[in-house]
Amino acid sequence: MNSLINILSSELPELKISRKVSFRDLTSLGVGSGLLPVLVEPENDEQLAAVLKILHKKEVKYFLFGAGTNLVGCDDPGELAGLRLSGKHFSRVAIDGLSVRAGAYAKLPLLAALCGKAGLGGLAPLSGIPGSIGGALRMNAGANGVEIGDFVSEIHGFYPNGRRYSAKGEDIQWFYRGNTIPKEVIITEAVFALRESNVVLEEEEICLENERRRKREPAGRTAGCAFRNVSDLDPAGKLIDMCGLRGLRVGDLLVSEKHANYIMNQGNASEEDYLDLVRILRRAVAGKFGFYLVPEIIPVNDGLARLISEDTPAPKVNLLCGGVSSEREVSLKSGDAVARALRNAGFKVEYSDIRSCEVTPEMETCDVVYPVLHGGFGEDGTLQRMLEKNSIRFVGSGSAASRLVMDKIATKKLLDRIALPTAAWAVVTRQDRQFPENLHFPVMVKAPLEGSTVGIVKVDAMEKWESALDDEFKYSDELLVEEFIKGVEITVPVLNGEVLEAIEIVTPGGFYDWDAKYVYKNGKTEYITPPGSLPQNVIDLAKEYALKFYHASGCRDILRVDFIVDPDGVPRILEGNNLPGNTDHSLVPKAARHAGISMEKMAALMVYCAMKRSGDMPVSTAEIIPESCAGTFDRFINTLCNLAAFAAGAVLIYAGAVRDEWSRGAATALLAGGILAVIFAICRQFDRREKR
Repeated sequence: MNSLINILSSELPELKISRKVSFRDLTSLGVGSGLLPVLVEPENDEQLAAVLKILHKKEVKYFLFGAGTNLVGCDDPGELAGLRLSGKHFSRVAIDGLSVRAGAYAKLPLLAALCGKAGLGGLAPLSGIPGSIGGALRMNAGANGVEIGDFVSEIHGFYPNGRRYSAKGEDIQWFYRGNTIPKEVIITEAVFALRESNVVLEEEEICLENERRRKREPAGRTAGCAFRNVSDLDPAGKLIDMCGLRGLRVGDLLVSEKHANYIMNQGNASEEDYLDLVRILRRAVAGKFGFYLVPEIIPVNDGLARLISEDTPAPKVNLLCGGVSSEREVSLKSGDAVARALRNAGFKVEYSDIRSCEVTPEMETCDVVYPVLHGGFGEDGTLQRMLEKNSIRFVGSGSAASRLVMDKIATKKLLDRIALPTAAWAVVTRQDRQFPENLHFPVMVKAPLEGSTVGIVKVDAMEKWESALDDEFKYSDELLVEEFIKGVEITVPVLNGEVLEAIEIVTPGGFYDWDAKYVYKNGKTEYITPPGSLPQNVIDLAKEYALKFYHASGCRDILRVDFIVDPDGVPRILEGNNLPGNTDHSLVPKAARHAGISMEKMAALMVYCAMKRSGDMPVSTAEIIPESCAGTFDRFINTLCNLAAFAAGAVLIYAGAVRDEWSRGAATALLAGGILAVIFAICRQFDRREKR
């Protein structure tokens, strides 16, 4: 390290260099008993670029310190160099109209205050967040529903080799506590685009936010929130508190009594204290709630994160989306939403956009496969059968149930068999295109294996019948024709055998088609939870029917059942969806949220449902083959076995009743055994006939 200091001092004589710096002076938490060997503080871009080139050439490991408000130091930093952009150049703030340029070391509260005084709005909700602009940008800091990434128009910085980096805000993807800025980039400044506002209003909002912070957050040495919130319904502090860990102390570190997501340094806490405390908290929350809390405090020791993760390892999930069906784009959106939810919950997610049905290395090495595929091989049981044959655990229904629910015609047959109400229906084929005698116009013509209202058309009169069939036969060789019922459309989700609240769907055009679901060209669709235009007894009846269909079809984990409630108040099942959408406006997440279940909790539940299964081929009621479908040879063998049992019973009866060499006890036993054998054979044969 001395040789590095000599080189830096020689080539950059004006560079600020400090030796043996305490982590108590570098971080607000003050954890870490070791001393940082060297801290380098460039004054401007030119010095920074020169320092980076030297560090890169000498292969020196370094750590970037900002304001240090979300960092934890270490007990043994070894040959680590520190880099801090504390010079005036990196602390400046320049306001030009609605545009604000700020250096990475400028403090976020100061930036918000200066903008407020200049009559610029937007940053006031973030004014209570301590720390520097660079740190806030790196983690996309947010509060009160606002994130700093919402206002970024430009980002500038350097790569580790001293090469400049620049990006437009619109070219960066911003998400909860993160973004797509390359991790190795050192941010030096940002340009923000704000809106014009009232100075008094902005300053009042800043004062209110600071007051709220003071009331909510503990005073003392902290690093801010210890963990990321899983969701707005599952905040980390609440989860820790519900585990009974408020006030827990390890060494000199304490879980705050005021806010359980804050860790307080009560004296000279060590890195080991922090590691042990965080392990306890993560282990408790994972055990009670199934979430794997992600630390928000950044460790200087890059091995610390691995030690924390390995103590309570999260399941590895291979999420499948995309596919090749007409619903590919919806599947990609659903996949993004589920992947984001699982990552928020701390799961390890391998995201796979698949276009063919084949086993991949990711499927074989993960704990659970999570299909978020709509239509095609992903939903019709093909993928599920492949996973079953390879003993790979997966989320959702098995292959037989998936095949049944995907097929609208098979669904109709099941509904009739189990006496659940549905609209009158018939099947037409390319060979038999006649309008069904049991129906009358208007009718709905549906391709049986499509979803998201693809391949569905309403036919009002006979003159439109033939042209409608021509269009629909593009999707399938046989079509479902269903009586059109004008009524209230609702959907009822079932989650792990529990019925969620029904949702009423009110479309601007009266038909829940592709536009009403995703495009909104004809107006926004309303989703009302619980349904506002139906009495409670009708809603309860729909829930009852949904649960019966869930079990009768052999579904598991998740199912959405769609209904039309006719003018007489009868909920008639239209269809089921065994892999329903999971976009931000999809129905199942809406119903789950109404029940207080976040997207993160729902996705985690699905993973655990799959993990409870063995991975062997599951038994589904939909897979039980009626004996009438069995082969002739199977029926012959069964009948032969029954005859053999009957004959054996007859011989025993003869031996007990006719032969006189037996004792009375033996004769009675032979008679009883023979009678039981005959009764068994007769009952078994008649039971087979009933099943046919």
